[in-house]
Amino acid sequence: MKRTMIALTVAAGALFPAIASAQGVVGGADQGAREGGRAAGPVGAIVGGTVGGVVGGVNGVLGIDQRPRFRTYVAGQHRASYQYRDNLAVGVVLPAEGVTYYDVPAEYGASNYRYTVVNGRTVLVEPGTRRIVEIVE
Repeated sequence: MKRTMIALTVAAGALFPAIASAQGVVGGADQGAREGGRAAGPVGAIVGGTVGGVVGGVNGVLGIDQRPRFRTYVAGQHRASYQYRDNLAVGVVLPAEGVTYYDVPAEYGASNYRYTVVNGRTVLVEPGTRRIVEIVE
């Protein structure tokens, strides 16, 4: 048991740089599980998935370093702001009509998502569901 814990700790430490570059909780968990599985088998996949999910959640979809640059990019686009009456939060599904969704430039590494401006705030959404995955602060 002690050897397993030591191996998992070493595997998690070795995986941290790769996991840190993952995007969001889902991306981080997925990448962490893959890398953990390669490094330490099934148990490593479990630990890697957990660590990756936590790191991905901290970094968000864009990553900490990308947010200020992306906010500046969006501000320069002068997009109209959609007025949403309810509480704006991650997980909210925006309406199909009345909101304009824009492609995220490839340089930001979130090309699977779209962005829009809601109540003066930039948000990233999943294109198929229109669910907010990140409020870019």
